[in-house]
Amino acid sequence: MKLKLLAAVFLLLGLWTVQAATEFRFPMPEFESGYKHPAMSIPPASKTSPWVDLGLLAGALALSAWSVLRLRSRRYVFLIALVSLAYFGFYRKGCVCAVGSMQNILSAFFDPGYAVPLIVSAFFLIPLLFALYFGRVFCAAVCPLGAIQEMFAIFPVQLSSAVEAVLGLFAYAYLGLSVLAVYMGAGFLICRYDPFVGFFRQGASFNMFLAGGVLLLAGVFIARPYCRFLCPYGVLLRWASRFSKWHATITPAECIQCRLCETSCPYGAIVVPTPEDRPVDQRTGARRMGRLFLAAPFIIVIAAGAGYLSHEPLARLHPTVWLAERVAGEEQGRYEEKTIDGDAFRAGKRAATELYAEAHALKERFKYASACFGAFMGLVLCGKLIRLSIVRSNKDYVVDRGACLSCARCFAYCPVEKSHAAK
Repeated sequence: MKLKLLAAVFLLLGLWTVQAATEFRFPMPEFESGYKHPAMSIPPASKTSPWVDLGLLAGALALSAWSVLRLRSRRYVFLIALVSLAYFGFYRKGCVCAVGSMQNILSAFFDPGYAVPLIVSAFFLIPLLFALYFGRVFCAAVCPLGAIQEMFAIFPVQLSSAVEAVLGLFAYAYLGLSVLAVYMGAGFLICRYDPFVGFFRQGASFNMFLAGGVLLLAGVFIARPYCRFLCPYGVLLRWASRFSKWHATITPAECIQCRLCETSCPYGAIVVPTPEDRPVDQRTGARRMGRLFLAAPFIIVIAAGAGYLSHEPLARLHPTVWLAERVAGEEQGRYEEKTIDGDAFRAGKRAATELYAEAHALKERFKYASACFGAFMGLVLCGKLIRLSIVRSNKDYVVDRGACLSCARCFAYCPVEKSHAAK
C-alpha cells in the first residue's frame, strides 16, 4: 500500500514540477530592450476563511492527540497525516504555516510597529500549547512538512545516538540564523528556503525543487530528515514536549522488557533500560557536570568569537549586502555574466557608492549580531554536553519526550498492546 502511495506522490510531484518550471513566480523586470514577458499565470486565491483553517488546525491536533493517547492507533495517525497533507499542504499551499509564523512573531518582538495578524499568532501558539499537554502531536500528523516526509519513510533505518546528536545541532543553527535574519532585516529564511513549499505552490526555483527532492529521497531511509535535523519550529516543540502533561508511551501497561520495540523507532526516541552490569555512578556524573559548568563560559566565548569572525559570510544573507557585492564584482569583471539584479540596479537612479555605504554599515551591525549567534550555538553545545553528563537509570523502555514525534510506530511492536487490544 505504501509503495503504491509513494509512486502516486512521486508522479504527482513530478507533474507539478514540470508545470511549475514553465512559469515564473514573479514578472521579469523590463529594460531598454523592449522585451515584454508574457502574462504570468497566478492560481486563484483560496476561498477558505483563515478562521476555518484555524478550526481545522485545532480539530486535527485534537484528533491526533486522541489517536495517539487514547486509541493508540498508527492507522488513524497516518490517515490524519494524509488529510493534513492534502488540505494544509496542497490545497492551502502551505500557508498559514506554523513553522514560518515564528518569523512573524520575531518581527513583532524586534519591531513594536510590526503588527502580527491574530490568525498567524494562533497558528504559532496552538501547536506549542498542544505539545505542552500531549507531546508533539503536531509533528505526528498535522504539519504538512512532516506529513509529506512521513509518506516517503518506507524503509527507515536507525542512526546512532552520536550521529543524531551531531546532526541535531543543525536545527539549532537554523533557528539561530532565522532569528539573526529577522533581527537584521534580511528577510524570512524559513520561508525563503522551505524545501517543500515549491511542491505545494507549484512554483519554486530549480535549486529548491532539487533540495526538496533530495530530502524526500533521503527520507525513504532516514525518516523525516527536515523535521529532525533542520526544522527550527521543531526545536521549540521539542522543548515544550519535554514538559508535556500527557505523552505517548511505548506500552499501555507495565513493560515486560521483551525488547521487540528496540528497532521500531526510526527517530531514536526510545531509551533502553540501564544494563544491570553497568553500575550507576552518580559521583562520576556530578564531577563531569561540574567540569562542564566551569568550561561553559570559555566555550561560549570561543563560539561568540567564531561567530564574530564569520560576520561577512553571514551578512550576505541580507539582500543589500549580496547585491552590493554582486554589483561590485560585475563592475570589476570577476563575473563573466551579469545578473538581472545587477542590471536592475544599474537601470535605476541610485548611485553605487550609496549602495556600498549601506552594505558596509550592515556588515558592521552583523559583527555583533553574528557574535550573539555564535554565543547561542556555544550555549546549545554546552547544554547538550551537560545533558549527556547526567547519569540516569531506567528500569523500562521509555520514550525521550523531546525526540518522540508521537508517530505511533512503536505501538504495533508491543505484545502488551496486542493483549490489551484483544480484551
